[in-house]
Amino acid sequence: PGVLTRTLLNAGVRVVALESNPAFLPNLQSLENSLDGQLKVIYGDFYRLDPLTGTLKPPAMRSEKLFETMGVEAVPWRADSPVKIFGIFPQSKERLRLWRHLLALYECSSIYRYGRVELNIFISEKEYKVLTGKPGNASAYQAITVLCQLGCEIELLHMEPWSSFLTNLKNGGLAIPKSMRLPNDHLCLVRLTPQQNLFTGGLTPTNSPIFTFMVKQYLAKPKSRLIDRLNSWSLDNSSQLLRELEIPENAQTRNVYPEDYKRLFEALQNSNVFTETWWHDEVFENIRNINL
Repeated sequence: PGVLTRTLLNAGVRVVALESNPAFLPNLQSLENSLDGQLKVIYGDFYRLDPLTGTLKPPAMRSEKLFETMGVEAVPWRADSPVKIFGIFPQSKERLRLWRHLLALYECSSIYRYGRVELNIFISEKEYKVLTGKPGNASAYQAITVLCQLGCEIELLHMEPWSSFLTNLKNGGLAIPKSMRLPNDHLCLVRLTPQQNLFTGGLTPTNSPIFTFMVKQYLAKPKSRLIDRLNSWSLDNSSQLLRELEIPENAQTRNVYPEDYKRLFEALQNSNVFTETWWHDEVFENIRNINL
């Protein structure tokens, strides 16, 4: 019913609303005509921006066209956010959609070509618990946890019970089922603001695909030892490297802090691991599968 749109309009800000359902466009366009330029309505789907495959058909669209229509120009990464986005993540393939946004953030592609775009989104409580998981938490601390905490400032703005939202019309069930390990009683309005200092040290948008791939490999088996994973990549000085970084040699990958993973990546920049052809092939295949 346009709760977010009306709330933003009542706050006095200029709003560009993307609507993917043609049935809802007439009411929105009528509202647009009555507000003297405060609201602009676009037929489009934010979650189908910049598709990598298939023919581009509305409501899918390119971020370049969207930002041109909004009148928003790119700013340097360390500048303030050029635009704030509000919405509700579709519960279908929620994790995959989060992955795509994180990869785009690290590569400064799609909407992040324009700077540190701020997302204010409703996501399931289950996913929020994963994004904010702590090292050592077997169920919540995952690769996406590490990348989100390094890449974004995560703020919980509000928690709303599922009962406030329309659920499955057939049986009243939740789109994302409850879990015994992770609570899922609410949708969480979460602000994700890209970190201003993300690209410091050796991490750059160019080599970030290698970093994100490495983090996924580290945490594929969270109970495994970090040194064993490094040794599996034919690294001949793993013990010395961990000592220099003050990371315990027997540390399990699920106990390593996000900042330590970034420090480890920066220390590996001069290693022969990065010259192996198979490594780059693995990275490319991994990214392609996430973006499908």
